[in-house]
Amino acid sequence: MSVESVHQDTDIEAFENGQLLVYPTEAVMGIGCDPNNEDAVMALLDLKQRPVEKGLILLAANYSQLLPYVNDNAIPQDKRFSIFSCWPGPVTWLLPKSATAPGWITGEHEAIAVRVTAHQGARALCEKLGRPIVSTSANLTGQAPAVTQQQARAYFGDRVHYIDGEVGGAQQPSTIRDALSGAIIRN
Repeated sequence: MSVESVHQDTDIEAFENGQLLVYPTEAVMGIGCDPNNEDAVMALLDLKQRPVEKGLILLAANYSQLLPYVNDNAIPQDKRFSIFSCWPGPVTWLLPKSATAPGWITGEHEAIAVRVTAHQGARALCEKLGRPIVSTSANLTGQAPAVTQQQARAYFGDRVHYIDGEVGGAQQPSTIRDALSGAIIRN
């Protein structure tokens, strides 16, 4: 068994056991977990000192991974090109949430924040997990996002599982846009 296979098995096991994962994304180190595991999401929110009402982003390898969380039928045809032409890439879209999207992910919102990543490492992680991962910046609320694993370790120590890799070349976290209104929430 190769070293890479051992790391992949460990990463999958950590995810399935509800551990928090720190991993590289386009611009910063992300921290996330299984979006279907409420205990893991609550542990993430507690660790980051982030209120559940704000909601969280789901990061995926492809749009199909997001379908259980998105009400695809509620996305107007005239908005689809704008959304899908940005992916994979550093644009997070607020899309109508599905009836089964967990409240611990959507918070107080009627939409869910989702992104199909262009970062090879994050994309490979989602492919290997077979589903999206919760994605928020690896930092404590109010602190600068970690851009290296070393910086993330300074925030979280041994309380999380680390996935090797480096952040991409983006200079800032993803843009967040509302798919229905077109409004830019974060640039």
